[in-house]
Amino acid sequence: MKELEGHRQQHPKPQSNLTIQYSRTTKIVLGAVFSAFAVIFQSAGIFAGIGYALSILATLPIVLSCFISLRIGFMSYFITILLLMVVQPSELIVFPFTTGLLGISIGTAFKLWRNWLSITLFGGIALTAGIMSLLYIFRFPVLGPSISQTFNIKVAIIILLFSLFYSWIWMGLSKKAARVLFFAGVKKTFSDN
Repeated sequence: MKELEGHRQQHPKPQSNLTIQYSRTTKIVLGAVFSAFAVIFQSAGIFAGIGYALSILATLPIVLSCFISLRIGFMSYFITILLLMVVQPSELIVFPFTTGLLGISIGTAFKLWRNWLSITLFGGIALTAGIMSLLYIFRFPVLGPSISQTFNIKVAIIILLFSLFYSWIWMGLSKKAARVLFFAGVKKTFSDN
């Protein structure tokens, strides 16, 4: 019996697979740093070529800040929006409905579910809703001038399929980045059920 108690004391039960223990100050600082990276990546779109490739990386800092905590994730999302208002106002309408929304939805989904399909669906549906809002509610040509701003079911299905594929890619990249940055050797954390 004593051996069993000693064994339990040596191996305490983990609180949660996605809980990262930092002090409150460290969490706030990391959230601010992730917000700054998101602004830099989102603003990189002004440079042709490599800038477009860097601008899609604005999703990653928001997802990573959600791994710290959902509160920090949402704080980073809103701070990024405020910083974009100052640094790059032209990206202000795109970030909250595309890269930022995808980051916050994937980060939230990682906290809620462990199943890759649920995470991908949640992120893809959120991104679809964001793109459709920009196209059909705000009449902002986020996909270029060739896409009609009147609702078309074929365009909506293509947007949904693209969003699901894009969300799946970001789900995989986020898992890898979180393993590298936060979790040392945690293969069981994100099971591929």
